[in-house]
Amino acid sequence: MRVLLVEDDEMIGRSLKQALEGAGWSADWVRDGELAQSALGDGGYTCVLLDLGLPRQDGTEVLRRARERGDATPVLVLTARDGLDDRIHSLDLGADDYLLKPFEFRELLARMRAVVRRRDGAAHSLIGGSTMQLDLTTREVLVDGVREALTAREFALLHALLERPGAILSREQLENRIYGWGEEVISNAIDVLIHGMRRKLGAESIRNVRGLGWRVAA
Repeated sequence: MRVLLVEDDEMIGRSLKQALEGAGWSADWVRDGELAQSALGDGGYTCVLLDLGLPRQDGTEVLRRARERGDATPVLVLTARDGLDDRIHSLDLGADDYLLKPFEFRELLARMRAVVRRRDGAAHSLIGGSTMQLDLTTREVLVDGVREALTAREFALLHALLERPGAILSREQLENRIYGWGEEVISNAIDVLIHGMRRKLGAESIRNVRGLGWRVAA
């Protein structure tokens, strides 16, 4: 899954990016509010980790503008501002959760999973349909009740498809969900990934719509 990290502190940003990627997320890191607006405009993020004290444009303004244009990407605010008014203001602007610095990385991951579940309309960790489900906690797929382990990119691809069962996602949309900035995308990477997943999960698990993209059954 792909996350946008908005953090101007060099040490915090670098360590968080490394930790997120080590946990299987594809992380894009920007350091000011205007770059955050530009990145959000490109779309494709599963969630946003947003600092409030940013140069060029404050984090609250980034959040306000995103919600005004209808961007529903889950936003988890990470900040040292511990005043009650700051927390209330961020939540009223549309933040999905609020975590004070310093924090434990395990708690951050748990809160990220929680805001993604809420966005997917699920109170529990499973998303998908009756025959295929994705467990956001264990990062496994269940096919007819049988669990299968997934690589990080298999998980990211299935998460994108199972968010909207039946919807067709193009090659570009899937690449945007799997790869971060600066990562080289091999021309047939999506085809190879889906071929391997079909062998693991069944030939009809991911269906190709010629000339348009791929989907999972509704």
